Amino acid sequence: MAATETLQATDAATSDADLLDRTVIAVRAAGAALRERFGDVIRYETREELMQALAVNDNTALDILRPRLTTLRPAARWVEDELDGGALPPGEWWVVDPAEGNVNHLHALPDWAVTATLVRENKPVLTVVHLPLTGETYTALTGAGAHLDGRPLHVSGTAELGLSIVATSQARPDEDEKVVRRVGSSITAMLFDALVVRTAVPATLHLTNVAAGRIDAFWQFAGARADLLPGALLVTEAGGEISDAEGRPWTPQSDSFLAAAPGVHAEAVATLSR
Repeated sequence: MAATETLQATDAATSDADLLDRTVIAVRAAGAALRERFGDVIRYETREELMQALAVNDNTALDILRPRLTTLRPAARWVEDELDGGALPPGEWWVVDPAEGNVNHLHALPDWAVTATLVRENKPVLTVVHLPLTGETYTALTGAGAHLDGRPLHVSGTAELGLSIVATSQARPDEDEKVVRRVGSSITAMLFDALVVRTAVPATLHLTNVAAGRIDAFWQFAGARADLLPGALLVTEAGGEISDAEGRPWTPQSDSFLAAAPGVHAEAVATLSR
């Protein structure tokens, strides 16, 4: 019985590894389409015009991603709203952000990506984060580590928050006042305790930097599955720690998120809990 279970686990891992490779191809194709649209600042004068411009980018990538990922996993359902949060129903789901950092793309800023994450029974199984302007592709597979273009990633060995570069982001432009004030007070606290504090969108790119050991911690209040799940898997597989801002286990239902190198995680929790 044990031998059978081991064989089944090996087969599943092999299948997921193959699926990850095929997901990379789909995500890179979507990224290439968005790169062709990049370069000029897109002008808009109203919120409606902004939303229309964002939708054009999303649809450009989705027209490539949706049929390819559906072919790869026909039974997997699709999260329709990239800003949704909370737990997913049972089964497999594709959680995709077709233009993570979309507003940066519209402003000809380089900080944007295409992401796709397969979630199985509410746990991320594999993820791909592709940066079309640099050509970099970050991948993670549960139990198999995190990689940048095939090279293993490891979080930093920093052991003191006072020597750390940390980062945060905002989940969405129209957060309620309580969340906005919590973000502001957390940045103030980190300005006292950390070496450098970076603030920018999108969250996923900060989390790739945590996984790669370039920065030491990232936190965010509120958030959606699409902007936290890819980085959560990358950081975990790179040896980092994931929790909420008070150090409790993080789930998509949590109202805060913290990813950090093990050596500074406890200090970061203490700072964010003040």
